[in-house]
Amino acid sequence: MKITRRNLMAGVAIATSAAVLTACAPSSGSDDSSSAGTGKKTTLSLVAYSVPKAADGAIEDAFAKTDPGTGVTWKQSYGASGDQSRAVVGGLKADVVHFSLSPDVTRLVDEGLVDKSWDQNANKGILSTSVVAIVVRKGNPKHIESFADLAKPGVGIVTPNPGSSGSARWNVLAAYQSVIANGGSEADAKAYLKKLFANVKALPGSGRDATTAFQGGTGDVLLSYENEAIFARQSGEDVDYIVPKQNLLIENPAAVTTKAAPAAKKFLDFAISPEGQGIYAQYGFRPVESVQGVDIGTVKGANDPANPFPKIDELFTIDKTFGGWEAVNAKFFDEKKGIITKIIADSGKS
Repeated sequence: MKITRRNLMAGVAIATSAAVLTACAPSSGSDDSSSAGTGKKTTLSLVAYSVPKAADGAIEDAFAKTDPGTGVTWKQSYGASGDQSRAVVGGLKADVVHFSLSPDVTRLVDEGLVDKSWDQNANKGILSTSVVAIVVRKGNPKHIESFADLAKPGVGIVTPNPGSSGSARWNVLAAYQSVIANGGSEADAKAYLKKLFANVKALPGSGRDATTAFQGGTGDVLLSYENEAIFARQSGEDVDYIVPKQNLLIENPAAVTTKAAPAAKKFLDFAISPEGQGIYAQYGFRPVESVQGVDIGTVKGANDPANPFPKIDELFTIDKTFGGWEAVNAKFFDEKKGIITKIIADSGKS
């Protein structure tokens, strides 16, 4: 199957981020050569949010088989998106960053660590996309079918903490907007979120930590990315998942840092190519809209492997629905006045 247009559619201590390093990153772009494809070694550092670890690793392996990727090896760090972004500002070395939210890249732009033109391309700086999924226990014993069901009494929810996790922000924005889309007012949407957070059993630090908590037996429902639900099933988890027909387009950005070795840009070019997007699709990510001719094939773990990414009837976006990330963060996630910040504080589950 091919996709030719969209069819889905404070600060952190460096020691904390270092704990999630799969290998210690020495210096950004440390190498025996300044470019790839020469037969000499180039070591790049990837700093990313927690969820795409397996997919990013597969992209790295495929890139290594290309001429530009010859001799490229990797140092990697994975963790909650906001924490990872702040860690790079604090000194964690990075050649390539892959985050959950665009503001986590613009933080690096503000610090002079990423060029301000990072999103001035056909894909607008977006490397991977998804939508929100509701993951439930096998057989869906609580009969969860939509965002509205999450506010019912007796439903235990696991969702990451919006203070550190990009996944958490996507989750709550999708749930909030579903109320508006069904004719509710902002007051109705706030009241709904208060009920939702009253049902929250755990607020782990990252999307992957939330999945781990759910796999360990916490809660009846996990709010997560569609790709994370698919990957959990690929990994042997016996769960079901629902993709609400009113949903939010999740766009995960990536960029190279200003001091990155040339091979870093070539890696991103490969990752956003039809071949690279096809690899991401195999791990449950929806191909980026601007990339034409992506061969998806069948996707193991999807509800329908032959049609893994069902069409979304009403797709919200950050820019068109919410007015962009600056407006979103001020309205929902401001540390003192944000709607979500206040609701979580009032719930006692910060």
